[in-house]
Amino acid sequence: MVDNRYATALVIGSVLSLLAAVYLSVAMGTQHWYQYQSQPASNDANNGSDLQKLGQVFEGEDVNERNYSDALFWLNGTLGLWWRCILVPQDLQGFKEPDPIMVTKCQAFTLPQQWKSKYKSPGNIDSGEDLLRTYLWKCQFLLPLVSVGLVFLAALIGVCACLCRSITPTLFVGLLHLLAGLCSMATVCCFLVGMHLLHEISDLPEGMDYSPGWSLFLALVSSPLQIMAAALFIWAARSHRQQYTRMTAYRVA
Repeated sequence: MVDNRYATALVIGSVLSLLAAVYLSVAMGTQHWYQYQSQPASNDANNGSDLQKLGQVFEGEDVNERNYSDALFWLNGTLGLWWRCILVPQDLQGFKEPDPIMVTKCQAFTLPQQWKSKYKSPGNIDSGEDLLRTYLWKCQFLLPLVSVGLVFLAALIGVCACLCRSITPTLFVGLLHLLAGLCSMATVCCFLVGMHLLHEISDLPEGMDYSPGWSLFLALVSSPLQIMAAALFIWAARSHRQQYTRMTAYRVA
């Protein structure tokens, strides 16, 4: 039998775990981790041609980091773990028009792009590999997948524990949630540090504003939810174990 206090802790922990998994999954699949707001560009021919070129190269699978970063900076872009988006005229020729109809154009990062090395000068192979930014980018790609995987593994173990009517595996479930929470927090940290380093070595447009987006905050919220779920699972497992030990000792005495 499981005491009502432990059952309540397990139910609350399961709800927190489900919410954290949903929040992190939504954050991974959306592009609003970072957003840029650029000053309106002048409509002269040269400037319009430059912006049109940025909009065209943005969609290429072989586009380098400098090209898509410049497009994000100049065209009110948003960036996520898997997606990058920019705001462009419905017709790219509209850059030279006074009031074009604007639409959002998005492009997914391919797996080769996720594993591609970062350079000390973005997009310039001759500048040498920037190991710190390279590993930060790979970590921000892998860690959320590890976090979600740990939660699903914990859920599978929890289901098996329920079928076996045992609370003993709950301690392991709690530890898995703790690791998942740390991975989620590390994902956010890696992303923010990587963006800070990119901004330091890039030529940012004058007057541009940038800030974290709601997708990043969803991932950030998922971490404490996972850690709280872990605390509840670990508390329930340890407290139940201690009570069982005391009851056994009492019956033997």
